[in-house]
Amino acid sequence: MGPDQLLFFWLIILSISLFAMIFGLRYLNNKESMAMIEKGMDPKIQRERPRPAPFRNLKWGLLMVGAGLGLFLAYLLDNFALYSVRHQNPNDFDSGANVPIYFALIAIGGGLGLIISYRIEKKEVLDKQKTV
Repeated sequence: MGPDQLLFFWLIILSISLFAMIFGLRYLNNKESMAMIEKGMDPKIQRERPRPAPFRNLKWGLLMVGAGLGLFLAYLLDNFALYSVRHQNPNDFDSGANVPIYFALIAIGGGLGLIISYRIEKKEVLDKQKTV
């Protein structure tokens, strides 16, 4: 199978998948509307405006900051603390020996950001309950 045939095959699969996704979403949306009509609800009222989720921006912000700090820490570790691990063989410029540390520290930083977000949200909820 040559590259031209592979590209043609990939375009066919992509087109079919896109059509199936759009059809499936439309079908499920129609099915949901019909179920709401059967229960006596107006489907247009439900879709007017989604409710605002409190602290959503805080959660995403802390997740991105945590992931960024994890990536920066991984870079510092890779270039300063673990430099000799990567450059054991002088002929091999970039062996990729320290690549897993990037993924691990991004996940750790993002997780810490979500934990901090949870703590802030929990504190805010508890403060509101105390004042009520």
